[in-house]
Amino acid sequence: MARQKQWRILFTFHTTTQAMKMEACATQRQKAGRLIPIPGEISAGCGLAWMAPLSQKEDLKEFLLGEHIETEGEYELFM
Repeated sequence: MARQKQWRILFTFHTTTQAMKMEACATQRQKAGRLIPIPGEISAGCGLAWMAPLSQKEDLKEFLLGEHIETEGEYELFM
């Protein structure tokens, strides 16, 4: 069964280290989302992005600041 498209927030990272830190911290704190390869329409540093429902955008931005995780970019995509 195909996943239904919806608006999502993607955070990209300069380095794989930051992407992996995001995955570890978010999993530990049960934050929405998952690590994915960057979609073709985006070009960014390490090739990985954190994808979550758009409704989680502000919560994740605060989380990133609190955990000192550096992002490269922030994108809203319908996917």
